[in-house]
Amino acid sequence: MSWKRILYSLFVVFISVTAALAGAAVGGIAVYRAVQGNQSASTAPVQIVSASSNTPQNAIVNVTDIQSTITQSVQKVGPAVVTVVGTIPGQATFFGSTGDQTVSGSGVFISDQGYILTNNHVVADTKSLTIVLSDGTQQPASIVGADQYSDIAVLKTTGKVPAVATLGNSDLLQPGESAIAIGSPLGDFKNTVTVGVISATGRSIDTGQGYQIENLIQTDAAINQGNSGGPLVDLAGEVIGINTLIVRNTGSGAVAEGLGFAIPINTAQAVATQIIQNGYIAHPYLGINYQPITPDIASAYRLPAQWGVYITSVASGSPASKAGLQQGDIITSINGTAIDETHQYLNLLLTYQPGEQVKLGIIRNGKSMEVLVTLGQSKGG
Repeated sequence: MSWKRILYSLFVVFISVTAALAGAAVGGIAVYRAVQGNQSASTAPVQIVSASSNTPQNAIVNVTDIQSTITQSVQKVGPAVVTVVGTIPGQATFFGSTGDQTVSGSGVFISDQGYILTNNHVVADTKSLTIVLSDGTQQPASIVGADQYSDIAVLKTTGKVPAVATLGNSDLLQPGESAIAIGSPLGDFKNTVTVGVISATGRSIDTGQGYQIENLIQTDAAINQGNSGGPLVDLAGEVIGINTLIVRNTGSGAVAEGLGFAIPINTAQAVATQIIQNGYIAHPYLGINYQPITPDIASAYRLPAQWGVYITSVASGSPASKAGLQQGDIITSINGTAIDETHQYLNLLLTYQPGEQVKLGIIRNGKSMEVLVTLGQSKGG
């Protein structure tokens, strides 16, 4: 072999070895950087490329800060949350008297004078009430007043007030905001905290009692039996709603999860203020007993209206009696708004105040007519 061939062979070997070493070095550096990147991923900013620009933008999401904010909010409101325990007296039955029944829910202090906000359905029909503070202390409470239609009740205790919750502004809520529910699910797990978001606002739920609870806040923060009356809180530690109900089963039989609802705090506060000042809520009063009409009922009884209310009796001396309403009349509208699936009679009536004059659209003996009525006043729900 000539010396030129030997030199050429050595040169090829040298180049191959050099290239291999360089490749290994680059690969090692890349692996090192990747490992270091994974180790610091929890604190490094996330780089996001905008769809409208080639310029990278940094978005910093600090999970630790969010967790700290939630903790601080709970620490701020938690001491003001109470468990409400009520006793419903036993009922006489064919087999004898049943024993007293214990019910429970949640509540929150809204005044240093001992006023507590909760749900009407938590305290309805109770003969005695006890509240359990966050530290386990028990003390008696009494009902100041309650409103069935908003499902709000105000309690009062003469015992100690460990803390008073700050009330926020529920009119400013937007879907996607964080929401924290605090309460006592099942009555046993006191001051349980669950976290979710505001799923929607302005929801309406049919109570099955002839009216809807309107303008509710929907949240996916876990709410269970016993949470009723407890606060829904934002990240500022302010109460934005009073938890009131959950929906688990739909009309189609499907099972739903994460469908909790709360009364906006602006509504609850307005109702509570009237209750504290007057001991009751003044509702408009017409003075009739009635049967709601739906398309099925209208078809079965061959009624001349698909939606409305059929008057079964008129109270003597009532606003309805003074306006000339009669048994058998069908009310189809109030001030031009038709009664239908989304506008139930009671919800329409409750938009007016005692003393206001309204125009009722009615059908009498198959003929449509209008009647002016000056609404009276009814105390409570």
